[in-house]
Amino acid sequence: MDIRPPSVAVAMSGGLDSSMAAALLVERGHACIGLMMRLWSERRPGESTRNKCCSAASVDVARAVADALDMPFYLINAEQPFKQAVVDPFIADYMEGRTPNPCLNCNRRIRFTYLLEYAARLGVPYLATGHHARTERAETGQVRLRRAADRRKDQSYVLSVLDQARLRKALFPVGDYQKAELREMARQRALPAAEKPESMDLCFVADDDYRRFLGDWAPAAPRDGPVLTTAGEELGRHAGLYRFTIGQRRGLNLPNVAGQPMYVVAKEPARNALVVGTKDELVARGQRFALANANWNQGRPPLEREDLACQIRYNGTAHPCRVEAAAEAAVTVTLAEPQAGVAPGQAAVVYAGDYCLGGGTIVL
Repeated sequence: MDIRPPSVAVAMSGGLDSSMAAALLVERGHACIGLMMRLWSERRPGESTRNKCCSAASVDVARAVADALDMPFYLINAEQPFKQAVVDPFIADYMEGRTPNPCLNCNRRIRFTYLLEYAARLGVPYLATGHHARTERAETGQVRLRRAADRRKDQSYVLSVLDQARLRKALFPVGDYQKAELREMARQRALPAAEKPESMDLCFVADDDYRRFLGDWAPAAPRDGPVLTTAGEELGRHAGLYRFTIGQRRGLNLPNVAGQPMYVVAKEPARNALVVGTKDELVARGQRFALANANWNQGRPPLEREDLACQIRYNGTAHPCRVEAAAEAAVTVTLAEPQAGVAPGQAAVVYAGDYCLGGGTIVL
């Protein structure tokens, strides 16, 4: 057993990426401990929890990996902090007409706050995760966040919420590798997670049906309301705004208007109205927007630069953009070309080449 003081806490999930993050750090001479969080997941009537990200089987794998690497392993009950910081805001945002990405909130408030502080109380200064991203440390001490070597797996988008204080304590050991390389490396090391499939979808939703989840867990019963054109004509009724996303066409069950199909272009909680329009009307709304709750990891927004691109979805394309100052220290983003499906509550993340500069929550 390594008796040196631990230097890095590894956030473990029982998956391939976090397991290889731990293995790489140990091989580089770091004294590590493994931390795995038990997160909140819904309990369906008559069922025990179906927690996809930290099931009993995943805990067993993570513990086995830690044992193989001779690392202490701690299982932490973080159900209530996760529920309060991630799940409750997710429900509230949808009920208020927004389209949130809970992974960003999890990284901001759970992994790189709650878990980082837990590690600090154990005397461990750094936190490593299995995220596909990279960091670069300058002589000045500034840390830059960069896309992963495997662009198909890049997760810098959901790490855009990290400020300098957190980036200085964050390690992403797998960011330099392709996913296929990591799996082969895990096989060579006979790690128990070598053949573990990737986890997908929302970890706290039992059946991956977020609409059903919202209907079950919303604090008030969703109300039906009008479906309106942008001109105010009522075309029908909806059964709850949370059931629809900006840019949605399927499931509206609406007739074409003037020979054109209808898309969701806005949700208006104040009058509980779903607003639909043509493809041109949808796209026209997706060029300029403000950012709320912005984080810029170099300390200030990248104003007026000509080399910027903005990504508005986790697996989306980054589009050329311009970032400008607005009132009350806010900023606006203007895309070079309007994009369909830009929705309030989504994260807009700004890049300069491979470097993630930060971003914020879209406000239209």
